[in-house]
Amino acid sequence: MADIIIVLVVAVLLGLALRGTIKHFKGEGGCCGKGACDSQAKKEKKELTHPVLGKKSIRIAGMHCERCVRNLTRAINKIEGASAKVSLKEERAVVFYDRPLDDAQLRQAVEAAGFQVLSIES
Repeated sequence: MADIIIVLVVAVLLGLALRGTIKHFKGEGGCCGKGACDSQAKKEKKELTHPVLGKKSIRIAGMHCERCVRNLTRAINKIEGASAKVSLKEERAVVFYDRPLDDAQLRQAVEAAGFQVLSIES
């Protein structure tokens, strides 16, 4: 009898864990911090002070929700002379810059925010 109860408790816990994991990978859970993701939050936008010299496209792995998008946008926007537009759907960040920008700086900012750089294209 005790064995049956233990098996039932373990089965329930596994079911709850599986449900949470599925929500996480669908981007429905609070995967990146406190509480659920707020898709209605104000979008991050940084205006460059000089004319845009160019843009770079970064393919990124590890984003699951709008909170990830905001965190990554903030991380890239901290770079002097860079302004990012991040797309969760495309798993990509487009970075506009008004001064020479090293790929290593971008890679470091993305990885420091907790994501993986798959490629950087000019």
